[in-house]
Amino acid sequence: MSSDDQGPLLTAEDLREAENRIRPYAHRTPVLTSSYLDERSGAELLFKCENFQRIGAFKFRGATNAVFSLAPEELERGVVAHSSGNHAQALALAARLRGTRATIVMPTTASAVKVAAVRGYGAEVVSCQPTVEDREQETERVLRETGGTLIHPYNDRRIIAGQATAAMELLEQVEGLDLVLAPVGGGGLLSGTTLAAHHFSPSTRVIGVEPAAADDAYRSLEVGEIQPSIDPKTIADGLLTSLGDLTFAVISELTDRIVTVSEEAIVEAMRTVWERMKIIIEPSAAVPVAAILAGQLDPAGQRVGIILSGGNVDLDRLPWSTRPSQSSV
Repeated sequence: MSSDDQGPLLTAEDLREAENRIRPYAHRTPVLTSSYLDERSGAELLFKCENFQRIGAFKFRGATNAVFSLAPEELERGVVAHSSGNHAQALALAARLRGTRATIVMPTTASAVKVAAVRGYGAEVVSCQPTVEDREQETERVLRETGGTLIHPYNDRRIIAGQATAAMELLEQVEGLDLVLAPVGGGGLLSGTTLAAHHFSPSTRVIGVEPAAADDAYRSLEVGEIQPSIDPKTIADGLLTSLGDLTFAVISELTDRIVTVSEEAIVEAMRTVWERMKIIIEPSAAVPVAAILAGQLDPAGQRVGIILSGGNVDLDRLPWSTRPSQSSV
C-alpha cells in the first residue's frame, strides 16, 4: 500500500489490492430493493447491505485490509486501537483471523454488549475514562508497552482502501448508478466510496449525509478546512467524530457535496427500513435514507445506490422508544 507521503488520493491499484486482500474473509454483501421506497422517492434505490457484513458493519473491510497489510515483524507485536464501537469489533476479529493479538482501549461508558463482543473475538480490552484525553493517553501507554501498530478507525490509507471495497462491489453489482449516498462521520467510508466511484465509475456522483446535530463535515467543506465535532448530540452514534486530514483531502476534492438531516428524519428512516424491508439497520445507516425520505435530496428518475453502513443496535434501547446512550467510533 502506498505511504502517506504520496498524497491522500489512493490509486485504482491500491483499491484493487485491498479488494483482493480481503476477499477470502469479508462477505460480498447483497444489494436489496424496495418497491415501496422506490415509489415514495420516485427513484430506483439500490441498498448495499453492509449490515450483513461480518461484525455487522462495513468497518470489517478496512480493519481486515489494514491487518493483512502488516509486515511479519509488526504482526509479532500486535495491533492497538481506541474505539467503543464497530471498529473495535472489526479490528479484534481481523487480528484473530491473521493470528496476531489486538489490544483495544474502550471507555467505561462503552456498551457491555460491545465490550463482550470484542473480548469474544479474542482481543484484550483496556478500560479508560470516557474523555478524548484519557483515551489517547491510555492508548499511548499501551503502544509503549506492547510496541504494537496503531490502527486508526478512519484516518489511515489502508482503512480507506478497505472501506472503498463496499462501493466497488456495489458498482459491479449494479450498472449505471447516477448517485451513491453514504453516511459520514470520520470519513473513512465516504472517502473510500468517493475514490471507488472516481476510479471505476466517474459519471457516478457521491454525496455524503450526516446528522444536522453533528454537521462538522458539512461545515468543513463550507469553509475549506477541518471543523471539529464539539460535543455532538445525535442518535447516529457512529457519526460523532471529526474528519481526519486524509479523509478531508479526498472528500473536499472529489465528493459532490454533503447534506444534513434531522434527528426525527433519522429515526423515521430507520423505522421505515425495518418495517418495509424487514432488515435491521442502525441509526447511522439510516442517515442517507433519511436524506431522501425527508426531501433533502431529490433523486427522482435516478438510479441511486445507498450504503447501509451497519446493523448493530441495542434492541433494549430502540430510538422510537428511548434515546440510546452515545459512544464514539
